[in-house]
Parts: sequence; structure tokens; C-alpha cells
Amino acid sequence: MLDDRMTLLNAKEAAHYLRVSLFTLSRIEREGGLVPFRTPGGHRRYSMRMLHDYLENSRNSWSHKINAAQRQQRVANPKDIERSQLKLAQA
Repeated sequence: MLDDRMTLLNAKEAAHYLRVSLFTLSRIEREGGLVPFRTPGGHRRYSMRMLHDYLENSRNSWSHKINAAQRQQRVANPKDIERSQLKLAQA
């Protein structure tokens, strides 16, 4: 019995699984995020494991980017603080 993780999907099925368009799937490939298997006819095939791993890595990447953005927002700009104080004083 084949392991479900080794089930191969075509490009349309893979895009549906990732919830992206075919165009976005192609962009992910160009950027090196996914490297599909090729059939003798040149058609792309993606394993479920490959797609699952991509999703896990992209979640971790987004989490890291969001945390970095939140850290930057926590560092207050002195001019912003001054503006806020002026607005409070005027109110």
C-alpha cells in the first residue's frame, strides 16, 4: 500500500491543496520553494509530503516575519512620541 505522503498530485491539484492559483504555484517553483517531479512527458507532479513540508516552512517563515514586524513596531520613534504628547496636550 502506498503511503499517502507519496501520493502524487498534478499542478492543478497541488495549487488547490495549497489554496493558491496555478500562476502562484509556478512563481513558488521559480523562487525555489518547490521542485516538482517531472513525468517523461514533462508534466509536473508534487508529493503530498512535499506540499505539506512547504506549508510548514512557509508558516514558520511568515511567523518569523510577523514577529520581526511586531518588534519593529515596539521600538518607538522619538518624533512619534513627541507628536502624541502634543496631541494629548491639545485635547
